[in-house]
Amino acid sequence: MAVKIKELLKERTLGLRSLTDEKLLSKSVRTPRIQKTGLLLTGLIEELLHAERIQILGAAEIRYLNNLGEKKRRETLKVFPRTVPAMVITRGLRPPRELIRFAEKEGIPVLATHLTSSVFIERLIKFLEERLAPTTLVHGVLVDILGIGVLITGKSGIGKSECALDLISRGYRLVADDAVIVKKIYPSTLFGMASDKIPYHIEVRGIGIMNVKDIFGITAIREKKQMDIVVELVHWNPKGDYERIGIEESTCEILGVELPHLKVPVSPGRSVATIVEVAARNQLLNIMGYPTGKELLENLIPVPPKRLKKARG
Repeated sequence: MAVKIKELLKERTLGLRSLTDEKLLSKSVRTPRIQKTGLLLTGLIEELLHAERIQILGAAEIRYLNNLGEKKRRETLKVFPRTVPAMVITRGLRPPRELIRFAEKEGIPVLATHLTSSVFIERLIKFLEERLAPTTLVHGVLVDILGIGVLITGKSGIGKSECALDLISRGYRLVADDAVIVKKIYPSTLFGMASDKIPYHIEVRGIGIMNVKDIFGITAIREKKQMDIVVELVHWNPKGDYERIGIEESTCEILGVELPHLKVPVSPGRSVATIVEVAARNQLLNIMGYPTGKELLENLIPVPPKRLKKARG
């Protein structure tokens, strides 16, 4: 995956503008890592410049270049190979003319931002990590219940969207319906979001496609949410083996990340939305360190006589 440099200009939080020919903005970056040029300009350290990373030049780098003679400055700039995706000047500083001429000659776009280096680097890495993160598409519905991201899966027509609609009417929030875009943020966090083409929409059989934002208001939707648990809706089978106590922990894998996985049988008379809500509340307890199933089991298992006698002694 890659992000074109021109896409960085559209991200308002970065506050970028181009200082070189806009034709150079078609270059791409393929890694979320950046490099602060620093002492590499002086040639005093043996560390090599990472040509695949965006190079950040702050106050120290610009001051150093301005203090060099014109000839020495041109020689120093040769440390940047033409494969560098872009150079960014922070703090709204004005770069030397030689830097702009060198960059345009080598085909390296130069951008500028009013942000300090530390703030810009933090925002840029966050932006690139999200855009370049491993991505997959999952069929299901993602809802936010009490801060717990619940992915509801199951066969087509089993009632995933209807369950989500019931949860929304209770005050919870829709993230995505039908097609959930899942991104893995380093090292092992999964975020889900809706496609840009169908945000805030949900399909309910018998009614059609509805805009949740327009019907329930802005508080009924979220643009993205971390995924914490997967609830799979399955048709009720009298001979099916379903969890009764909640001790055995089942998981499912998405993009190499294991998530808690529950199978909830669907049958007439069962309030699926209530069960999913309780599952989210139970997961919240587990995250806080209160596993209810294990606690119940410990209370039911009698203490061995030897241990009991030793405890009384």
